[in-house]
Amino acid sequence: MFKGPTKSKEKTEISKEQNRISAGTKITGNIEAKGGFRIEGSLIGNLSTSGKVVISKGGLIKGDLNCKNADFEGSFDGKLNVEETLSLRSSAVIDGEVNAGKLSIEPGASFNATCTMKGAVKSLQNGRKEGRKEGRKEGKREERSA
Repeated sequence: MFKGPTKSKEKTEISKEQNRISAGTKITGNIEAKGGFRIEGSLIGNLSTSGKVVISKGGLIKGDLNCKNADFEGSFDGKLNVEETLSLRSSAVIDGEVNAGKLSIEPGASFNATCTMKGAVKSLQNGRKEGRKEGRKEGKREERSA
């Protein structure tokens, strides 16, 4: 009985921990984590975490990033998937593909990416497809009755 609660406490503590790649550090490879990340150095590879990722000024990620929230002041080049909110500060430089729930961009940020917003895009695409189908059906009906 006693071991059950201890394990759940350990899992909770791990997910709240902050990982850090300091300025001047360069890591090449893939990282999987449960806690948040602060990147002041460089990561050449993929990062996947259920926490928040902060790329400080001078920080860089080249690769894929999957996270819950992200706050960028530094640079990113690759595929970015943010479940909730992506915030780009004025010094941020983003290149590649972005998929986010919400997007916040300060003036001055460089955003050179294809972007997909999760919830809104799906409903718009469905609406457009339905509209196109209806338009085609109506066009055919008009041709037949004419």
